[in-house]
Amino acid sequence: MAEKSKNEDAKPWWVYIVGCVDGTYYTGITPDINKRIEKHNSGKGAKYTKFRKPVELLYYEKDKNRSWASKREIQIKKLTRDQKKELIDSFYS
Repeated sequence: MAEKSKNEDAKPWWVYIVGCVDGTYYTGITPDINKRIEKHNSGKGAKYTKFRKPVELLYYEKDKNRSWASKREIQIKKLTRDQKKELIDSFYS
């Protein structure tokens, strides 16, 4: 296992939800949200989004490190589709 760099815990991480072309949602984490969306749209972001592109960034939040972002990602993934929609809608209001 690769050793974590001290900078990895020092820089902020992002939790995000993208909308896929088929109307589904994908939730993930990343230290660089713009690069991650580009990867999803190039087909190299995640197996789930590979054939569901283009994706559109619908929601994001900043967390203080990877650990916090991972915990939040798990919380969001446990939400129902309607609850995720409410979260997304609240982001724009």
